Amino acid sequence: MLKKNRMQVILSSLVILLPVLFGLIMWNQLPDTMAAHWGADGNVDGLGTKPFVVFGLPVILLLQHLICLLFVTKDNSRRHQSKKALHIIFWILPLISLFANGAVYAIAFGKTFHLSALMLVPFGILFLFIGNYLPKIKQNRTLGIRVSWTLHNEENWNRTHRLGGKVWVICGLVILFSVFLPEAAVVHVFTCTVIAAVVVPILYSYCVYKKHQKEGIAYAAAPGSKAEKIAVRIGTVIGVVVLIGAAVLLFTGHIEVHCGDSSMRIEATYWADMEIDYSGIDSLVYRDDFEKGVRANGFGSPKLSMGTFRNDELGFYTLYAYTGAEEYIVLQAGEKTLVIGMKDAAETQEIYQSLLAKKQLQSSAASVIMKKQ
Repeated sequence: MLKKNRMQVILSSLVILLPVLFGLIMWNQLPDTMAAHWGADGNVDGLGTKPFVVFGLPVILLLQHLICLLFVTKDNSRRHQSKKALHIIFWILPLISLFANGAVYAIAFGKTFHLSALMLVPFGILFLFIGNYLPKIKQNRTLGIRVSWTLHNEENWNRTHRLGGKVWVICGLVILFSVFLPEAAVVHVFTCTVIAAVVVPILYSYCVYKKHQKEGIAYAAAPGSKAEKIAVRIGTVIGVVVLIGAAVLLFTGHIEVHCGDSSMRIEATYWADMEIDYSGIDSLVYRDDFEKGVRANGFGSPKLSMGTFRNDELGFYTLYAYTGAEEYIVLQAGEKTLVIGMKDAAETQEIYQSLLAKKQLQSSAASVIMKKQ
């Protein structure tokens, strides 16, 4: 099958590598360190060297593209598959390469945008495109909604993919219209939509299977070796675990700040706790115009942004904040800088006033001791 589609393989591979040509042309204008990864909160959380970004990222996508094509075209049951449906496999990663690398270069040249909002348009279009062709995919072991019930029964396969096509089109429209939602809601809507696109067709397939059981319709053994059957089961389990794990990480977690008698303690889910003595605090500032910058390492989700960040004003600093925080406490302790941002301004202001009072109390106590001496 790869030989029959040789020209399409070559063209799609060249499109994936097209950003390399742009990178070579603009090599001298590109910075030595560039954004290479974004977290679920829309912030850059991974940096790469110029050679890695220009050459490495497109090559990684190319390898994924070729491996995907190899597995899909190796499936003999797919020989009579819809040609239009097959074109999706050839052109998904090339389009992703152009979009993702384009965003990387745009940021490298100083363009500012929130990636979680920008990615909605191409992903929405992709969902519409896939939804349109899902009903045209014939029963096989590599393309489509491949769960046990669809692989064992052709009617289940056809009905599931007809519904799946409608669900993916609706999800695509939801993703596109979510561009107009507040930025804080974008990632939540996108994540819930993706989960719905995956879960709803699978649940529907199971319902069709239970209905067939009541009607006495037998399900044939799915074609393929024992190893393939085991792989399908393992893949299903891994997929479910990943979905549940992603949902937990994306929508749970908290940050709590406790102001004790002599020190402040920060307790955070999914990241290390921190404790600072009031006597070690050199400065304390309340900010409503703070730019977080880029995350060097840490944890980011639609709810939380934590870890080591870097911006032009402070350099490297430690952040404990809710993703939607608008006001922050900037605390300087020696050579270290800590920034705290709570769910709402009132909570952040309350912590700031408490820290200010504790700091002043510590300073007064230290002054009294000095006078006695």
